Amino acid sequence: MLSKKIDRPRILVSLNSTYIATGQCDCDGGDCACDLSPLAELSSDIQLSLGMLETEFVISPNSQIMNLDDTYSICYGTDHKVVILNQSALDILNIFKKPHKLHNITTAHSHINEIDLKTAIQELYQARLIIPKNNSLFNLNEIPETLSAWLHITDRCNLRCDYCYLPHLARDMSIDIGRAAIESTFRSATLNHYRRVKLKYAGGEALLCSPLIKDLHLYAKSLSEERNIILDGVVLSNGTLITPEIIEMLQILNLRLMISLDGLSDFHNIQRTYAGGKGSFQDVERGIKIALQNGLIPDISITVSGRNAEGLPDLIEWILEHNLPFSLNFYRENELSASYEDLQLEESRLIKGMLAAFKVIELKLPNRSLLGSLVDRANLASPHKRTCGVGQSYLVFDYQGQIAKCQMQLHKTISSINTQDPLSVVRQDKTGIQNLSVEEKEGCRTCEWKYWCTGGCSLATFKATGRYDIQSPNCNIYKALYPEALRLEGLRLLKYS
Repeated sequence: MLSKKIDRPRILVSLNSTYIATGQCDCDGGDCACDLSPLAELSSDIQLSLGMLETEFVISPNSQIMNLDDTYSICYGTDHKVVILNQSALDILNIFKKPHKLHNITTAHSHINEIDLKTAIQELYQARLIIPKNNSLFNLNEIPETLSAWLHITDRCNLRCDYCYLPHLARDMSIDIGRAAIESTFRSATLNHYRRVKLKYAGGEALLCSPLIKDLHLYAKSLSEERNIILDGVVLSNGTLITPEIIEMLQILNLRLMISLDGLSDFHNIQRTYAGGKGSFQDVERGIKIALQNGLIPDISITVSGRNAEGLPDLIEWILEHNLPFSLNFYRENELSASYEDLQLEESRLIKGMLAAFKVIELKLPNRSLLGSLVDRANLASPHKRTCGVGQSYLVFDYQGQIAKCQMQLHKTISSINTQDPLSVVRQDKTGIQNLSVEEKEGCRTCEWKYWCTGGCSLATFKATGRYDIQSPNCNIYKALYPEALRLEGLRLLKYS
């Protein structure tokens, strides 16, 4: 029963754009650089109509509730964003465990301030925590708006990272091949009705070919304007070759920058060295500072392995001090790295290192959501069915213009720049990596986290089990970390509300 003396209901939710279930995460490849809006208490800009007063409402059927502390709870579900409720708001939400008509609520609960009650119900409705009883069918739209393309513009690299999957041949993509790859991407985008194209300039070390990046992105801009398709672009770099001139070029082209940084000092150097064996940390740190000094905020991609998990807390503290967006991605074994057994993800060590990093975040919570970047390929910000866009909304071009489904299987090409609609070929292909829906994976179908986790990287799962239709070998790690990641988001919402 509701208390007669209750605090004013409080409902907090991120104010970044209207929530839409996309069915897929668009942060594939570890380069997510989402620009999230500041947070505030929810404003009632979606009004309940008078005609809905006779409608029966219920709690969103897939909603989960977890205690944040003695005062607040955090709600997450497939039909709504993460929402924070104080006890008063939670008590009102619980009224709708059984169907209720809105006009009956104020009469049955007259001990609650009428204005507060109506406002809370309005906000619960806007947050989609309550929905009409006859409109509770959950459906994820699996048609993303963005077609992403990985442009492997060079196989050359000045580093020799132990977990890299590339042989580092002295091969670069030509301007003609690059332009044809971009034309292919826009062709498929047009034929398949995409509103947005996202280009990832990668290698090797992409900045070894910075003039090529400039030429290709200018060409992509012209196609974007011609086809009326929004263009997004990012350069994936190891950070060692950054100069003020490079940063100026990226800014003029409106290109984002992602830099790999796996730790401070030795925790980075232990797995990311130059060809001669020298550690690269000092040069990467210098590159990051050059970017910041010249007005470009890079995204930091952290590869977590058995070697560097212990150093995560210090790295995260450094990243937060510099107010840098980041993502934590787990090491994936490949043919070239399999001999380095100490890179393997030992569960207890990895969980310990990750939780220690989370503690650092708790003490210095950023003003941006981390739900899409804290736990490997999981995106806790919104539900989706597939871990990434592989086989669905993703093209990978090698330096010869051949097309693969995943950059980690660059040698397994199935199409080329000459194909009229390469995306259709990718979608129909049944060889190599299969990016199945989480609903098709054994061990995932009944899991409460399935629409945020989606079963992890398909390639890593196949490497460990020989199957694509089964849960990730990292399942126990994920389940240990997801509640803590959500808790951090709850604390962040409270801090900046």
